[in-house]
Amino acid sequence: MRTSNEATTRGADIPGGFADIARRAQIFNEHNLDLYRDQVEQAADAVAAAVRRARQVHSGVRPSELAPEFDALDLDEAGVDMAEALAELRHLYLDHAVYFHHPRYAAHLNCPVLVPSIAAEAVLSAINSSLDTWDQSAGATFIEQKLIAWTAERAGLGDAADGVFTSGGTQSNLMAMLLMRDDWCARHYGHGAVHKQGLPGEAARLRVFVSEVSHFSLSKAAALLGLGHNAVVRVACDEAKRMDIDALKQAIDDCRAAGDIPIAVAATCGTTDFGSIDDMQAIGAVCRAENLWMHVDAAYGCGLLVSNRHGHECAGIENADSLTVDYHKSFFQPVSCSAFIVGNGANLGLITHHADYLNPAEAAAAGTPDQVNKSLQTTKRFDALKLWLTLRTLGAETIGEAFDGAVALARATYELMLAEPRLELLHRPALSTIVFRYRPCLTRSEADLDTLNTTIRAQLARDGEAMIAATKVDGRRYLKFTLLNPATTPAQMSEIVDLIVAYGMAAETGATSIDAAPVANPEYRRHG
Repeated sequence: MRTSNEATTRGADIPGGFADIARRAQIFNEHNLDLYRDQVEQAADAVAAAVRRARQVHSGVRPSELAPEFDALDLDEAGVDMAEALAELRHLYLDHAVYFHHPRYAAHLNCPVLVPSIAAEAVLSAINSSLDTWDQSAGATFIEQKLIAWTAERAGLGDAADGVFTSGGTQSNLMAMLLMRDDWCARHYGHGAVHKQGLPGEAARLRVFVSEVSHFSLSKAAALLGLGHNAVVRVACDEAKRMDIDALKQAIDDCRAAGDIPIAVAATCGTTDFGSIDDMQAIGAVCRAENLWMHVDAAYGCGLLVSNRHGHECAGIENADSLTVDYHKSFFQPVSCSAFIVGNGANLGLITHHADYLNPAEAAAAGTPDQVNKSLQTTKRFDALKLWLTLRTLGAETIGEAFDGAVALARATYELMLAEPRLELLHRPALSTIVFRYRPCLTRSEADLDTLNTTIRAQLARDGEAMIAATKVDGRRYLKFTLLNPATTPAQMSEIVDLIVAYGMAAETGATSIDAAPVANPEYRRHG
């Protein structure tokens, strides 16, 4: 065995010694703070310059055009300085990024982010805390716990609520499905039965009820957890795309009559396509009467928790046994920033696993606050800091105002779209999405309409004029606005609507560009 002095001198076997390694590897420590400041400043300057240059939402580059640039790179070749690396990054990424802050981005549930949350990213990345155990995070653990408690209070879940930050709504919905399953198994076979013995035979008959427009992650979770897609029963919606309560009751009765076992209902507070909000009061009553777990997927609609105008629209969310929240949608936080919360924190014990090297049982018994005890993740980023600094600097009311602005924008956009006879609108916006399609005045087949609307969206993206989404309703192709930018104005949305009509008319007539096509609005001008 070497003595400590001998071990210390082993650094002499390494060219330059340990200090030189740290310097050459640019390890973040007290010796490299000037380098840290310099490189972070260079990166910030590169981002600022890219945002100033971004006249369009996207360059329109195709995968086949950009892929060869990456094929030519050899990552084993290094040695360029940060300025050169950032110049290369401009060509590979920044010049072709999709800019969610741009007023013509109206595609998916992506938001522009609040500046304090970006500052938080710089802090959490540098310190690099991991929120699995107290001895890796210290105060960061309490920040996450405080935010979970704050969110639970906003949702009215009560003092027993608890939860963790997650990577996103898909992980949160997976945790919900896991707890639904294991809670039922624990009540029928004892705590920990699934962990020790696997799923019982009845697992193939467990059923979870969701609306027909719920998020796909619920079905994906059922498959991952060994329940299968058949475990998810899709319930019909009413005209407002909300789960039909009578249809839910009938579906539960039908399942029981068939020998299946209802265990839960997953309500949605803000569906991805329609922004529709299920009647959580009525669903809560059904769950109580039928002794079912109630999950609420509020990945999108969580902004209602801080809304100054529309908070009443999430009435009934307090009935949830579990709740999915995506702060990186309606709270304007950078990806990832999400949470999974349960009304009864004791239920998180269903997924606890103690490891002697990390979170031994005796540490939990002593009250050590290890977040890994209630998380699917082990190593976990300090994403909570983003929301923390946002709340501490801007406050919840400001976030609510921003979300309300997005809702108001959607409603104003809907009204101006009603005046365009070539657009067919499917619904009034419940939150900030609008599903519609371009429909010419002349009769066309449904297949032709599908092709026409697909062409409009593709050409808008190719030209970099605007980014909008698409979906299918009853098997037919529709376009979709998803609006989460409170800085966008109705006038700017009017420009996008004019573009859609112009591209549609061009596609109808076979024009090679929108400038060659007849224009419905004579005041329309193509904007660069």
